[in-house]
Amino acid sequence: MTSESSPHWRFVRGLGTGLAASAILTLFAASPALAQEVTFAKDVAPILYENCASCHRPNSFAPMSLLTYEDARTYAPRIRSRVKARIMPPWHVDRTVGIQDYENDVSLTDEEIETIVRWVDAGAPKGDEADMPPLPDLLEGGAWQLEQRFGRPPDLIVQSTPYDVVDNGQDQWWAPSVPFAGLEEERWIKAYEFKPAWPLGLRVVHHGHAYLRAGGRQIGLAHYGVGKRYEIFAEDVGMLFPAGEAEVTWSLHYFPVGISVPQDVVDVGIWFYPEGEKPKTETRGEVLLRADRMGGMPRGGDILIPPHGQQVLQGVHVLDQPTLISSFRPHLHMRGKEMSLEAIYPDGRREMLGKVSDYKHIWQIAYQFSADARPLLPKGTMLLLTSVFDNTAANPLNPDPEQWVVFGRRGVDEMSHMWVGITELDQEEYDRLVAERRAKLVSEEEQGGTEEERR
Repeated sequence: MTSESSPHWRFVRGLGTGLAASAILTLFAASPALAQEVTFAKDVAPILYENCASCHRPNSFAPMSLLTYEDARTYAPRIRSRVKARIMPPWHVDRTVGIQDYENDVSLTDEEIETIVRWVDAGAPKGDEADMPPLPDLLEGGAWQLEQRFGRPPDLIVQSTPYDVVDNGQDQWWAPSVPFAGLEEERWIKAYEFKPAWPLGLRVVHHGHAYLRAGGRQIGLAHYGVGKRYEIFAEDVGMLFPAGEAEVTWSLHYFPVGISVPQDVVDVGIWFYPEGEKPKTETRGEVLLRADRMGGMPRGGDILIPPHGQQVLQGVHVLDQPTLISSFRPHLHMRGKEMSLEAIYPDGRREMLGKVSDYKHIWQIAYQFSADARPLLPKGTMLLLTSVFDNTAANPLNPDPEQWVVFGRRGVDEMSHMWVGITELDQEEYDRLVAERRAKLVSEEEQGGTEEERR
């Protein structure tokens, strides 16, 4: 609403009655923000249902449900501030550098953010009930998310042993080893899903890993963090599950949120390629690459952050084979501020692959490159990891800027590593993929640029 002290109102008040009415109509018609009322039913509900409801639903880890108008109206000012600051939905990739094509980008568009801001500023009107979209088709609590994608439940489920999460606010860890019969013959993994128990386990499992020992091999069977629950390997890419007796070793990090969870268990579901089918390429899945423990120091020996200070750490990893990078997932703790992944090619060229410039320890998101954007790196490429820590009061997650901070497993201590989706290629496969990309690029240029550029 225009106030009487505004320049617009002073201009209108100085006109005659007829001219004033005409000026008001002209003013409102000329303003796009006022040209059409934004309502929850017609404009905002579709955005929330598409982008927010999977977490903001009853019995989820999100602090409130946003499925009804009444709920959204109650939290309208908070919704406005979070989406305008791009805090929600959580997506922390720096938009100014690196690759920007991700298959799991959950961020809102500028237009969607503007719609929500206009709705709240207009008083959060509900609108016509007839405009309300149907409630989103959400999976039942505790269901396998990938079951809908593959049309069947997991081919194999492994489970941790129970753990009592106590209500004292401290980090807790659980690392049982669970033997099971294993497979009679080797199979190839197409996808996995890491599923904390519904609903309380979902709220207290911060991150975790399941490692498989079978057939004389050890593989990273499944990796989880808040914001990263499953992984589907690319077409004709898989991870080998060896035959023979097997054991799964769990590494579960619990972070209580004011509740106790007795006898909590975690499940991992595995979807295999069809029996007898072998994909062309074997992947290692997410591989841990450190930015700390460089120069022969003990792990984390180089992490020392002074009170009210900052620190930068860098680590270099040389690729012994041509490599396809499918994703990256920074792992820092509460003082973590930034982490980036950069490629230094054998010819000296440097390329920023991805940078998280607003890291939040409460989220453990795997940023998954789109198929045509996944970095294809030749043998000898160096991966440069850079971590930035902020132990000042300007860091909103900093529990105490007066403390010296060193390496440790607790959230109040620090770590510095990145989980990188790595598929190692032989030279022939690398050359084939490079040729395919070049041919596609040439085809797009002949048609007048990429589809995105033509829009």
